[in-house]
Amino acid sequence: MRALTVWQWGLSRIRELYDWMGEKIHSPYAVPFLAGAFFIEAIFFLPVDPLLILFCIEKRNKAWLYATVATVSSVAGGVVGYYLGYGVWNLIGQKIVALISTPQRFEALCIQYKLYQNWAVLVAGFTPLPYKLVTLTAGFCKLPLLPFIVCSFIARGARFYLVGGIIYLWGETIKEYIDRYFNVLVAIFTLLVVAAFVIFK
Repeated sequence: MRALTVWQWGLSRIRELYDWMGEKIHSPYAVPFLAGAFFIEAIFFLPVDPLLILFCIEKRNKAWLYATVATVSSVAGGVVGYYLGYGVWNLIGQKIVALISTPQRFEALCIQYKLYQNWAVLVAGFTPLPYKLVTLTAGFCKLPLLPFIVCSFIARGARFYLVGGIIYLWGETIKEYIDRYFNVLVAIFTLLVVAAFVIFK
């Protein structure tokens, strides 16, 4: 019963955040706000896909612009995350690994990462896996930077332009669906995020 109450409280807070983000769309700082969110998402945990969906739904004529902003900002943040991983490994690398994985799993991941680095970035950048795991790990494993940037642009661009394109075509229907099944969608998104962390743990 207590767990249900906590879940309901969490849903109400998320709904308030959703409505608050909706207000930002009509602000003169809407694009910088979107860019900042996607830049931060590439370094720290911040679920921003709902933000892009909301922006595109509210202003469908700017869906392609928002997708472009999300892509460029996400890759820019990814480069920062890469250099954080590259530069601070000796200081805090082991502690970060302990939070997101195990040393054995991380070592095996680095070996596979180096063998299939392009495919790894492409797949992880497009799927619901947290992108910051990709950026930090790429730096930790000392992957070549240029292929990382190119593959990040392809993967993140494909993901965000897919979202923008779908909403550009069927925005009104999607908006009605989100309003009607908001709680269910939040639950599904939460499960996807948890599953992504379990995979890496």
